[in-house]
Amino acid sequence: MRNWVRWLHRIENGILTVLVLILVALAGAQIIMRNVFGGGFSWTDPFLRTLVVWTAMLGALAAVREDKHIAVDVLQRFLPPGAQRLARVLTLLFAAAVCAALAWYGWGLVGVDLDGDAKSEFGLPNWLLESILPIGFGLMALRFVVRAFATPTHVPGLSAPELLHDAGRMNAGDEGQAR
Repeated sequence: MRNWVRWLHRIENGILTVLVLILVALAGAQIIMRNVFGGGFSWTDPFLRTLVVWTAMLGALAAVREDKHIAVDVLQRFLPPGAQRLARVLTLLFAAAVCAALAWYGWGLVGVDLDGDAKSEFGLPNWLLESILPIGFGLMALRFVVRAFATPTHVPGLSAPELLHDAGRMNAGDEGQAR
């Protein structure tokens, strides 16, 4: 079962990498075209804005997967270990609820454009471009729920990635042996 999850993560990382490369190459080409030729393609700027949203959503999804999302844990470091665990669970479940609400309202946005046949400046239906919002936030909600009950991959109160929790180190060692 872990093997297909690992492949799913690789596919997700691959898609994110390709989107970032397209974003950088297209933005660079547009800058060169404007400075050298005095103008660029009319569809490039709206397409770049759409790519930024897709990249941000997929990047946030990967951050939640790796437990590297933004977290405010100032109070958590002063709590005893049991209370730290409870605070982590409650915080991540709250984040899951917020993401679920955003997915719900994102679906409403997609539904508005699904009823019409509005298209973007570069020819794709708006609902397709907006679909990353309910999908991304929905998947983030699920990942936050899973993270709430999983072993933390960092020491509470410390943000340095090299200071991994012992269980996190053991899991990374198991992955190295599986390869």
